[in-house]
Amino acid sequence: MTPFLRILGIETSCDETAASVVVRHADGRGEIISDVVLSQLEEHSAYGGVVPEIAARAHVEALDTLVEEALTGAGVTLADIDAIAATSGPGLIGGLIVGLMTGKAMAMASGKPLYAINHLEGHALTARLTDGLSFPYLMLLVSGGHTQLILVRGVGQYERWGTTIDDALGEAFDKTAKLLGLPYPGGPAVEKAAASGNADRFALPRPMVGEARLDFSFSGLKTAVRQAATAIAPLSEQDIADICASFQKAVSRTLKDRIGRGLQRFLEEYPSVEGEPSLVVAGGVAANQEIRRTLQDLCDKHRFRFIAPPLQLCTDNAAMIAWAGLERMALGMEPDGFDTQPRSRWPLDAQAQTLIGFGKRGAKA
Repeated sequence: MTPFLRILGIETSCDETAASVVVRHADGRGEIISDVVLSQLEEHSAYGGVVPEIAARAHVEALDTLVEEALTGAGVTLADIDAIAATSGPGLIGGLIVGLMTGKAMAMASGKPLYAINHLEGHALTARLTDGLSFPYLMLLVSGGHTQLILVRGVGQYERWGTTIDDALGEAFDKTAKLLGLPYPGGPAVEKAAASGNADRFALPRPMVGEARLDFSFSGLKTAVRQAATAIAPLSEQDIADICASFQKAVSRTLKDRIGRGLQRFLEEYPSVEGEPSLVVAGGVAANQEIRRTLQDLCDKHRFRFIAPPLQLCTDNAAMIAWAGLERMALGMEPDGFDTQPRSRWPLDAQAQTLIGFGKRGAKA
């Protein structure tokens, strides 16, 4: 039986600075002892999106204090920690440097092992922390930077079944909000406006619906929103609400088709999976209630268990980074060396065909 393990997690991949202490009990249960997150929303809201230089500077200013708060909140010192896990990618390179260098310095000074964690792996394994989920299962990651359907077969074993060929879903929400004069971040603003809108007023496209491949596309939907808004400008509050509701409905119907096909494929490939098959959703867009209802209905139809971790664990956080490190420790995986470099591009499935964002540093995700 794996012994009791305690780890400090650090997350700085985008616009949240976070630190957390998580333990893994001898029976495999995870427990979050402390979890501190500092949002940079105010710093970036005036620009309608994340400014990398501002984000990196904010991480530098806040991280030491947050690490101290996480340790104090857990009632431990660095000497009581068994290892340190820090996000190493993918993400904004400035922020990644801040977090990984801090993790390296603390590990070197204390003689603790260092685990350089893929941010996406943190999302992929969170349901095992919150719900004790067994492998294999499907994960839908929907955030500002990623829209992916991933088969999670084990720690370090991921198979990408679908990804966006253009914009991520969170990006589409943000750009729609900006186009309509709504505040950043766009997801909550669009959802709030949609609540009083007529979702049937505008016939917006459902990209990729009906295709056998499980990929996503939201660029054309975003363009259709712009055309609809331009055609009736200037926009009243009701016009904006109707466009938001129609946009949200198109997104939900698209996900219903894409994910529904993914659930069918899972049942075909894993007909005798132990217990009830599961779909996990993660990422900031997972907070959208219509999307959650769509996914819940799909899971009910296909007899899947639908797992949506608490919202604070769906968005960027350090508890998921700490847990990913604990999962690796429990399996006896080797820690990372101090020569480990941050990676702005780091796909979970290195074998998957690149569809978008390939550059000198490799596939985006």
